[in-house]
Amino acid sequence: MPIITINQFEGRTIEQKRQVAKEITDSIVKIYEISADRVNIAFFDVPKHNAAKGGKLYIDQQL
Repeated sequence: MPIITINQFEGRTIEQKRQVAKEITDSIVKIYEISADRVNIAFFDVPKHNAAKGGKLYIDQQL
């Protein structure tokens, strides 16, 4: 039973997560030849004040 973990910055909508979950599940079902109920996906939303790049928090970087 595959367990897919998605770490992403917060801000995605529930509808976006639904769409991503469906598309990933469909791909895994096709490639692994398993039923959809065996595919597990966990979304982890990371606040930008809890992540850094190049030694700086994302909230402190100019994008």
